[in-house]
Amino acid sequence: MAVYRRGARPRFLLVLLILTSITLVTLDVRGSGGGTAASLRGAARDVFSPVQSATDAVVSPVTDFFHGVFDYRTLRHENSLLRQQLAQRNTDQVAAIDAARERQDLLDLLNLPFVGDVPSVAARVTAGPESNFQVSVVVDRGSDDGVLMGMPVVAGSGLVGRVQQVARHESTVQLLTDPGFSVGVRLSPSGDLAVATGQGPRSPLVVSLVDPAMQLAPGSVVATSGLRESPYPPDIPIGKIRSAGAKPGALQKDVVVDPVADLSRLTFVRILLWTPR
Repeated sequence: MAVYRRGARPRFLLVLLILTSITLVTLDVRGSGGGTAASLRGAARDVFSPVQSATDAVVSPVTDFFHGVFDYRTLRHENSLLRQQLAQRNTDQVAAIDAARERQDLLDLLNLPFVGDVPSVAARVTAGPESNFQVSVVVDRGSDDGVLMGMPVVAGSGLVGRVQQVARHESTVQLLTDPGFSVGVRLSPSGDLAVATGQGPRSPLVVSLVDPAMQLAPGSVVATSGLRESPYPPDIPIGKIRSAGAKPGALQKDVVVDPVADLSRLTFVRILLWTPR
């Protein structure tokens, strides 16, 4: 029975409070705004204030949670849109830079003073090296365009390499940085002859057979020698001297040359229809 009384009393108080609220509302509606009614309303507010505060304490976190969920979804959506817009802008910028570079490459091919009257055909690079160890590119000109094995290939700044393989509509070009590539060169300003050899992808060329007493300044241009029966016409720029030095007692000077052509960004080239004379 004691348990029953402890459970019944709270329910009785709750019913009493509800009836009191209804009475106060009724008095309010009927215009009974006297002092007694005002006092009763004040007392009722004091009684219900803890209950309302407890209810707000329970409901507010739930409401804030749902608001947070919806705000988070909106924020994620906006961030996604911003990322897409940024990616598109970056793509457009890269495309614009590539278009400008291709345009400049084409303009450079229109004026090649080192080619002279040697006939040539312009070609577009369609494929780069297939691995880090392969130093060649593929172009869209072949035997139907008069291209033969061994013909020189140049860009706007100078020598790129030579034709290594030929098909009807495309050719493979061996770049001058290939370790199997060698070319006779003339050093400036002395005019002495030497041989430049490739050392691998993204590596400079090494020039051999240079007299250790020869004075060479960094930045000096190295060009094709163009000797009789040479596979290359004379005076095509190959590179610029990075360093030149000789060890005591050495029989030749160590000369390192950087290619003048940017072999990592070839877009258009020109194949010289040149055969040794």
